[in-house]
Amino acid sequence: MAYVMVDIEADGPIPGDYSMICFGAVIVEPGLNRVFYGRLKPISEKWDPPSLAIAGFTREETLQFEEPKDVMQKFANWIRDEVKTRPTFIADNIGFDWQFISWYFHHFIGSNPFGFRSTDLGSLYKGLVKDSRQNFKHLRKTIHTHHPVDDAMGNAEALLHMKNEMGLKINL
Repeated sequence: MAYVMVDIEADGPIPGDYSMICFGAVIVEPGLNRVFYGRLKPISEKWDPPSLAIAGFTREETLQFEEPKDVMQKFANWIRDEVKTRPTFIADNIGFDWQFISWYFHHFIGSNPFGFRSTDLGSLYKGLVKDSRQNFKHLRKTIHTHHPVDDAMGNAEALLHMKNEMGLKINL
């Protein structure tokens, strides 16, 4: 099984009514060299300025991004070409990131290459340390910037730390 760490940025709280504007993905493995980045044109006239500001884009900039169908097909192809075993989606705050990625895959290309396999990084850490009040964010090396590649990279670093330094039994 291969873990693909994903982070997304959106211009609102839910897919369909609002748009995923960009996302990053990193295959979790030593070196963290296999990375995907996509920027998607909005699918709705609806958008929340504070949500969009977190990602650092203006609405005008996002209107110049690629068509969502094209980006999602490129991402599906990347997963197919780079992941030789079953891909598992992993993210921090999986409830947010998963809903957008899954919705976009099903809506624009008809299926989700991850199937229904997903793991929440924060919950995994809480179980590892046996304390639901703890969080893993101090394990990141890459600074959390709200650029989705940076954020996915930092989260992937944390997962590798959990495996290599804390004894998490996980096949990568």
